[in-house]
Amino acid sequence: MKDAQILAAVDLGSNSFHLAVARSLDGQVFPLDALREPVRLGAGLSPDKILSADAQDRALDCLARFGQRLRGFEPGQVRAVGTNTFRIAKNISAFVPAAEDALGFPIEVVAGREEARLIYLGVTHSMPPSRARRLVVDIGGGSTECIIGQFYRPLRLESLYMGCVSYTLRFFPDGRVTADGMRRARVAALTELEPVAHEFSPADWSQAVGSSGSARALSQIIGEQNGLEDGVITREGLEGLVDRAVRSGGFEPEDFPQVRPDRVQVLAGGLAIMCSVFEAFGIERMAPAEGAMRQGILYDMLGRASEKDLRGVTVQQFQRRYQVDVVQAQAVERAALAILGDHLCGDDDTARQQLRWAADLHELGLSVAHAGYHKHSAYILRNADMPGFSRAEQDALATLVLGHRGKLGKVAPMLRHPVRRAQIAALRLAALLQRSRHPIEEVPLRLVSCSDARVQVWVDQDWLADHPLTQAALAEEGRQWELIGCELRLDAQSSVGRSDEGVLEAS
Repeated sequence: MKDAQILAAVDLGSNSFHLAVARSLDGQVFPLDALREPVRLGAGLSPDKILSADAQDRALDCLARFGQRLRGFEPGQVRAVGTNTFRIAKNISAFVPAAEDALGFPIEVVAGREEARLIYLGVTHSMPPSRARRLVVDIGGGSTECIIGQFYRPLRLESLYMGCVSYTLRFFPDGRVTADGMRRARVAALTELEPVAHEFSPADWSQAVGSSGSARALSQIIGEQNGLEDGVITREGLEGLVDRAVRSGGFEPEDFPQVRPDRVQVLAGGLAIMCSVFEAFGIERMAPAEGAMRQGILYDMLGRASEKDLRGVTVQQFQRRYQVDVVQAQAVERAALAILGDHLCGDDDTARQQLRWAADLHELGLSVAHAGYHKHSAYILRNADMPGFSRAEQDALATLVLGHRGKLGKVAPMLRHPVRRAQIAALRLAALLQRSRHPIEEVPLRLVSCSDARVQVWVDQDWLADHPLTQAALAEEGRQWELIGCELRLDAQSSVGRSDEGVLEAS
């Protein structure tokens, strides 16, 4: 039996923030503690997608409380994920540093389909295994995720720009529910669903499951109204709830004591979306699920810790999709890691892993065009759906790949960071060495130091003397570094008797 580890997941939704603490043991996750606060971050978005100061203050206060609970946790034990509001707020880049300071840990902003994947992972681990294909629908505060999967594998993933908070504010101002408002909300949701409805028809799944707060609230209300102990959401139950809301003019918390008051406040928007989901996908019955994205984050962390990291699978899939020369990619990877060495990154395994992935994917763009292929590669990596990767990880990977050849000015901001500077230098030198596409057994270069003013490289002088083309390429590389005010210094020495004494740390 493996030793237990404590993990924590922070789910920063558009309606609520969640913190889940759990113990992982033998491939399973056992809950220890949970916190939830109805921050309603999405309600603070202006029509032009600016996050208000009040919403930011609510979020920071909540994150400070979460941060207290997480004191003493190591970075590898905590993963915080921001969803729709973090994706669309135009001023989010100014807010995230303060949010990370309050929480005490980095915050990843994930793409919609990555959010859907994590939701599916959490839902399926909370349910009995089944060969049946499941349709999972998660109505969040600002987006709705739809997934079809089998066992623990998602087969189709979609994220749609509609949520219970945004729709309540848009169609039911001041909490008033009218027949016209409900009709307009349902039409708007159907318009969002129409382009993907054919991919989620009843022929493609056999069980519908609802995840997160809106689905659970609707299942509680409909189950109680119809005397159903299992809380199944039915089409008739949804339409009955619509009629009730229109007749009474809205939902009042005192009428639904089984549902949290803050959830009742956004129930109208969630109800309209759920009715449209039932109509578009041909659903008659939907079971509520206990699992949600925060559980999915925990299981994803567990997979990374056990070397079942989905990001590695994604890299391999991209290599196949874009017909990457894997032999060349592996040769560049080996050379880059050898050039980087250990001393420039210390114990930062993440930096080495990023360099591996960048080397594996640096030639993606060749499938588009040879001219400027590094730019095509970077564009793909920055904009494609990459399961397992956060947006920040994709941006870092894209920038490394963009900087592996050509002018350095285009990646100047990244070069200010010492580890990033070393990564780019190592990848550029590796690509240069492997230009002939014949793997080199003994890499003749090593980074010695990497500062703002100088990149110092040891090179085997005997090898260099036998490779005049590489010597000329290194001279040109020196000119590229000179253009950004940095000297590329080559220390040519014989490999015989070479000593690593006096190797400098990255500054």
